[in-house]
Amino acid sequence: MNVPLKVLLALSVLSCLFFILAGCSSSNDWRTASRESAGVAPDPAETREAVLQVYGARAWGWRGWFAIHTWIAAKPTGESFYTVYDVVGWRANRGQPVMRISQDIPDRYWFGAEPRLLKEYRGPGADRLIVAIDLAAQSYPWKTTYRVFPGPNSNTFTAWIARQVPDLNLELPFSAIGSGYVN
Repeated sequence: MNVPLKVLLALSVLSCLFFILAGCSSSNDWRTASRESAGVAPDPAETREAVLQVYGARAWGWRGWFAIHTWIAAKPTGESFYTVYDVVGWRANRGQPVMRISQDIPDRYWFGAEPRLLKEYRGPGADRLIVAIDLAAQSYPWKTTYRVFPGPNSNTFTAWIARQVPDLNLELPFSAIGSGYVN
């Protein structure tokens, strides 16, 4: 086989692969993909005890074939809402910090991907961990920086929190790409 034919064949294969992967997502349109609660987290209005949960869900699009997105949700004793700690790269495109701490739905689908509970603590010991996580999040060093690979990204954030709060005893799965980023 001559060189131009090999190049043409390689370009054809790469083009096909690109279009196949570009079309892979948990929904056809991220704007209409589910962001509803998956019903995993206890209702904060009915749950007095502290709840701390770490979630992971398949990443959006083709990345979901091999990677997850992680975040942390916390509800101190007696609170009627959850605080969600996460990092999302497209916030930087809007001039916002990529790290966000806000009152939110703790167990929402990640743009169509069902969340999976990676770690959970409840009761009085959870309050102590929640305070430590909040302090660690406030000092996260890459609040405005995001790179899909090698990081920092959402998994870098969750892993960084876990290193700052060793009592969390959190080991992220291999699919949490970016969790090993330490710069």
